[in-house]
Amino acid sequence: MAESAVFNGLRAYGLIVGMWVRSTMAYRTSFLIMTLGNFLATGLDFVAIVLMFTHIGELGGYTLDEVAFLYGTTSVAFGLADLVLGSTGRLGQRVRDGTLDTLLVRPVPILAQVAADRFALRRLGRITQGAVLLGWSLARLDIDWTVDRVLLMPVMLLSGGAIFGALFVLGGAFQFWAKDASEVQNAFTFGGTTLLEYPPTVFGKELLRGVTFVIPLAFVNWLPALHILGRPAPLGLPAWTGFAAPLVACGCCAVAGLAWRAGLRAYQSTGS
Repeated sequence: MAESAVFNGLRAYGLIVGMWVRSTMAYRTSFLIMTLGNFLATGLDFVAIVLMFTHIGELGGYTLDEVAFLYGTTSVAFGLADLVLGSTGRLGQRVRDGTLDTLLVRPVPILAQVAADRFALRRLGRITQGAVLLGWSLARLDIDWTVDRVLLMPVMLLSGGAIFGALFVLGGAFQFWAKDASEVQNAFTFGGTTLLEYPPTVFGKELLRGVTFVIPLAFVNWLPALHILGRPAPLGLPAWTGFAAPLVACGCCAVAGLAWRAGLRAYQSTGS
């Protein structure tokens, strides 16, 4: 029964996404311009980092190439989550104006409908920009590519995307109660991305404990990325901690799923 529900949800998500992609590609010039704009706009953050390095040699003991590696990994991971689940940020608006009720009467999982609603293919610009910087940093860094480091690269990106995706769903679930909490969601998603673009050594230990043991953003890229770079993990954690990223991602997704179900059960229609 559960497997059937998951399959139906994925199938519905794919069909809705396909509809929005076809709609987007009907105006290809507009799509290309918006994707390029997304690519350039998200790249401004790294331009600021480059300008910073024109005045300093290292940031928290990290070189520009290492910071670019952190920036690229978090941008790709976040970009994947934003592409797939970023539309959940508009759930609060649907709750307020009552349009969520129209989704409830359809024989399709609500999460699939909300996540695929107005699927924005232009978000590929962020993923592309992050991937370009990641490739640039890898070409410049002298990394000892052992088997564990090679395997950890894709695991880090996928696990990081899953953790960010769980935060998107948790933020959406919170809006069932708060009605207007998109900025709270953005604080942990977009704000978390900005945080992870910088070395952990520039932040205080209290913040590091919070993003490691409370909201495990450190597992998106800090812990696995520092193992790849041969850097010590923050808070003195053992080197193998980065390999726990998939388990942390699964735990986050489980919590997000429970929160989503609780929020959906607590939802009261505008007609109630």
